[in-house]
Amino acid sequence: MYLTSVPHLLQTLFPSAVWCSAQEPRFRLTFDDGPHPQSTPKLLSTLRAKKLKATFFCLGEQLEKHPDLHQAMIDEGHLIANHGYSHLSGWTTDYEAYISNVERGAQLSGSNYYRPPYGRMTPRQYNHIKLQHQIVMWTSMPGDFKVKRTKEMIAQEVLHAYKGDEIIVLHDSPTCIDKALYAIDCLEVN
Repeated sequence: MYLTSVPHLLQTLFPSAVWCSAQEPRFRLTFDDGPHPQSTPKLLSTLRAKKLKATFFCLGEQLEKHPDLHQAMIDEGHLIANHGYSHLSGWTTDYEAYISNVERGAQLSGSNYYRPPYGRMTPRQYNHIKLQHQIVMWTSMPGDFKVKRTKEMIAQEVLHAYKGDEIIVLHDSPTCIDKALYAIDCLEVN
């Protein structure tokens, strides 16, 4: 289960986290879980064609496997951020293991920005992480990873969220790439 948009009440649980793109415009459009050789080059090409900059919340294990893609994202002027070394849920992972995962991801990404996978952290994890990292959440997750969600449905939600200061989460993965590319192509940007 996931929330397509985050209620304001939930935002109060993580008050020092970034929740809107006004604080950093490249947070408006974000991609989690990459880089991946089947999706990242397509994303970079489409973003370049649309003259858009985005933030890639990368998994450290993917950065280790694909250093060329890491460098390509940097070369294209995108912001690289940390999504942990591997995609761990803070609700089901031991405190020490979770913190170690965050730190390992930070070393590989070279970033102080961190987005928790699934948005799940315990208060103890949050209180530790916020001392060393800027936590970046989201306000719009169209669900490009859901099989029953069509590319048109995803695009409609992305278009709506992009008009405001919302932070949109899409995914840099082979299973989501077609929906993400379609949504980006539908954006009308200056």
